[in-house]
Amino acid sequence: MLVATPGDHLIIRGHRVGEPERDAEIVEVRGPDGTPPFLVRWSGDGHESLVFPGSDALVRHEHRDDQDQDDQDQ
Repeated sequence: MLVATPGDHLIIRGHRVGEPERDAEIVEVRGPDGTPPFLVRWSGDGHESLVFPGSDALVRHEHRDDQDQDDQDQ
């Protein structure tokens, strides 16, 4: 099961040989505990859509400096 937070990126692998991957920023997570569906903003044209990712998808978790600072403060 995919789990994400806003700011992560959703990567959709190409379905055919030579077809490029698609990339979108996850704007909002609408499922429980970070699970789909995700509201995403596509990198190619900036449009937003609600996505229920399939087996061809993965989440790239973005590194956040504010989380590192929170960890250091503890």
